[in-house]
Amino acid sequence: QVRLVESGGGLVQAGGSLRLSCAASVRTLNSYVMGWFRQAPGKEREFVAGISWSAGNTDYADSVKGRFTSSRDNAKNTVYLQMNSLKPEDTAVYYCAAYSDRYWRIYAAESRYDYWGQGTQVTVSS
Repeated sequence: QVRLVESGGGLVQAGGSLRLSCAASVRTLNSYVMGWFRQAPGKEREFVAGISWSAGNTDYADSVKGRFTSSRDNAKNTVYLQMNSLKPEDTAVYYCAAYSDRYWRIYAAESRYDYWGQGTQVTVSS
């Protein structure tokens, strides 16, 4: 069982930055892929970014490429989502998610993810 706790959301003006954190309560994340999803009001939840813990490879949705960066801190069992050049359309509840994959393949489908955090609100004002 993996427990995920997000933090770092808030209100920011367009063009600003936020860094989300996702702390995982598991002894090791070596076999895990961590993902970030978001859900805006009235919309379906969508994939934002993913990172494989051991290999460190990443993947991003086209809408955030060049603006968002995912990274991890092995010592803290924490994954981050650095969000720069934020736009009003980035407003959503952001979720951290995880699944185990021996080949560290990053999937965008939320059905692939077994563990989810509670979400953190990000609001970008224009």
